[in-house]
Amino acid sequence: MIESVQVPNSAAVNQTLCFLGFQTAMDHAELTTDQVLRRDIPWETYMSTKLISGTSLQLLRRYDHRSESHRAQLLDDDGPAYVRVFVHVLRDIFKEDTVEYVLALIDEMLAANPKRARLFHDSSLSDEDTYEPFLRNWFIQEKSCKILALIVSARPKNQNGVVSNGDTSKKPFTTIDDVLRALVKWLCEQLKKPSHPNRGVPTAVNCLATLLKEHLVRSSFVQADGVKLLVPLISPASTQQSIQILYEACLCIWLLSYYEPAIEYLATSRALPRLIDVVKTSTKEKVVRVVVLTLRNLLSKGSLGAQMVDFQLPQVVQSLKAQAWSDEDLLEALNSLEEGLKDNIKKLSSFDKYKQEVLLGHLDWSPMHKDPLFWRENINHFEENDFQILRVLVTILDTSSDPRTLAVACFDISQFIQHHPSGRIIVADLKAKERVMKLMNHENTEVTKNALLCIQRLFLGAKYASFLQA
Repeated sequence: MIESVQVPNSAAVNQTLCFLGFQTAMDHAELTTDQVLRRDIPWETYMSTKLISGTSLQLLRRYDHRSESHRAQLLDDDGPAYVRVFVHVLRDIFKEDTVEYVLALIDEMLAANPKRARLFHDSSLSDEDTYEPFLRNWFIQEKSCKILALIVSARPKNQNGVVSNGDTSKKPFTTIDDVLRALVKWLCEQLKKPSHPNRGVPTAVNCLATLLKEHLVRSSFVQADGVKLLVPLISPASTQQSIQILYEACLCIWLLSYYEPAIEYLATSRALPRLIDVVKTSTKEKVVRVVVLTLRNLLSKGSLGAQMVDFQLPQVVQSLKAQAWSDEDLLEALNSLEEGLKDNIKKLSSFDKYKQEVLLGHLDWSPMHKDPLFWRENINHFEENDFQILRVLVTILDTSSDPRTLAVACFDISQFIQHHPSGRIIVADLKAKERVMKLMNHENTEVTKNALLCIQRLFLGAKYASFLQA
């Protein structure tokens, strides 16, 4: 058993403590709150050595090993006094059994009523540093991390919802920035390499679901590249524990969907298709609700609306609406998402839709491909970003194994040759001819037919290309 000692605040000592703390967490990770609360703590000994006062002893003895209802009444009557005692014990006593016991008391207190976290911000405690004891011990106890997350989120707010920072002149006190930076760092470490194989990730996700309401935490989390650590957790789940982790991970993504820098990452990751897969397969109402709310938030952000259409989210929403949900908020969110998707589809120009299809690399015979008006009206758009879309079409000829996609790509390149004044020259410069010629020996007749059309237009040029039909 590692006995904690008070140490100076230096980086080297902090690193040593951190290592010892992780080992202790592994040694004690299987302890339950109930097991810890069955301990008998020698409070009288602590009073005789002046580690606690006589008043603290009386408060602890009234609270110790009492029923939940009795403790609740004590907290209602004199909650700040008990918080002061708990904080003093964590600050002044370093025996591990006692630290774990007090953490378990606080954890039980907050689990019964999370609003009690506000007691740590009572005006009578303005002379106490209520963060520091948890920061000192939090990395060796998952309980401390959860408790600290609740205390931080319970900071008092003014009428406009802005957090009050209190008296900033108290320099010796731990600042909220210190707390949040330390918490985010540890939580990211747990998501990368959990210190406990079964409880590290659930603890981290649970705390993030509370803390990501804070703007500072969102900023620190994104800067720490934490978003990519959450995305793999968004996948269909079956067991009760995995469903809870999935729910809290989706809750984190929902909170991040209010923060623009996080949205930029979500837009370029696999988050969107993962969210849609989850909402298609999940039967848990709370999971479906938080995912639908997230999708509704993301709908108007950049190209995400167009991607949702490409991932067939409108059809998914129709299927969800046909199911029997009891949550009125979910039904309202589904209706809102459906209307938003309809508006998004209306706003998309035909070329926007075409561009999304090409960039996703899965082509089909949608009407625009064979519509001469589409090509006449949009041929100049192909020049954007140094002929980006044309280059992607040529790349698809090398990379795709889907016959339909290959056939459509050949056809579209032939359409570009026909409608663009310099189409033949541009396509030749992109070395498309060699790629198309290889496809003339393809086993699929649809591919060979459209490869032949493309080659004919390449050789004949725009003047005679219009006489060829697909």
